[in-house]
Amino acid sequence: MAERVAFRGKTPTELATLNNADYIKMVKSRQRRSIMRNGLEYKKLLAKVERYKAKGITKPIRTHVREAVIMPSWIGLKFAVHNGREFLPVNVTAAMLGHRLGEFAYTTKPVKHSAPGIRATRGSKFLAVK
Repeated sequence: MAERVAFRGKTPTELATLNNADYIKMVKSRQRRSIMRNGLEYKKLLAKVERYKAKGITKPIRTHVREAVIMPSWIGLKFAVHNGREFLPVNVTAAMLGHRLGEFAYTTKPVKHSAPGIRATRGSKFLAVK
């Protein structure tokens, strides 16, 4: 059975028609405060998104603003979010609404242990992985 994606009872097509003021009333208080008090960098990102949509540009929108709350007008857009070292691709879907961009671009990778490191003793290669 297909998963029904909805945000506060509204389908993605209904959300796409919402303006920012109506969407702000639907999100939780922490996200609402973040959107209302948006700083200069957040305003620049909003302007950049509108510019990309107006021109019909399909390449990812590169940004360092990890704390930006995902808006309904961003559904279907591609972002390249900086994780401190590189830009990671993030495709915005309806299930991501209300979250922040940085939640989908991890800053650390899982540690994968292999052979003993440089200057390790010969006996340390027989230690348990635990």
